[in-house]
Amino acid sequence: MDVRVDILTLFPEMFEIFNHSIMGRAIKNNIININTVNIRDFTESKHRKVDDYPYGGGAGMVMSAQPVVDAINHAKKLNSGKVIFLGPRGKTFNQEMAKELSKEKGLIFVCGHYEGIDERVYNHIDMEISLGDFVLTGGEMACIPIVDAICRLIPDVLGSSESFMDESFYDGLLEYPQYTRPEVFRGERVPEVLTSGHHENIRKWRKLQSLTITEERRPDLFKNYNLTEEDIKLLKKWKKKS
Repeated sequence: MDVRVDILTLFPEMFEIFNHSIMGRAIKNNIININTVNIRDFTESKHRKVDDYPYGGGAGMVMSAQPVVDAINHAKKLNSGKVIFLGPRGKTFNQEMAKELSKEKGLIFVCGHYEGIDERVYNHIDMEISLGDFVLTGGEMACIPIVDAICRLIPDVLGSSESFMDESFYDGLLEYPQYTRPEVFRGERVPEVLTSGHHENIRKWRKLQSLTITEERRPDLFKNYNLTEEDIKLLKKWKKKS
């Protein structure tokens, strides 16, 4: 599998981070292809300008339609995937969105800058994604975690599918606590169930931990989680003891 990701940006050097660690290995093994496109290379301005003053006045600059649209059209020559703009009007990114986008064969991300993009660029965009209700210095800052979250769900990017299936948010819950050696660290012992070797008890303990931690720390997630019969039994038993 070779999933192509094109990132349209004014600062391609910011994405060198993907040449390291898990993403770097996936690129080396031809599982994913992360390619950057410098929007500035497509401007018709002799001074390589990609922005201009907004009509109607106001502070700041706006990215011009011409270089952005031409960069999109260039990326589309090799990538037939969705064109995604990273901006504040978009739907807030979450794990469910990451799962859906990880099934695509190609994706094109457009990183905005300054006060935004000329509204006419939206005619060439398929969807808009926001990282959250806060302001960043540019779309690149949002693009890096979004691309990482998507690509790590692509088959074979991680060493084993189990590596992400038990993680926080994957099934709608926060992850259970993790421990490693030594068994006793400065007087604190690993929970006995984890050293018991009883796999079913361990599984139930981990599920209960995920449920209670999510209920306590992220009640918004817990409210939307569909409890199974086993979940209800585990919680009832725990609440009787506590």
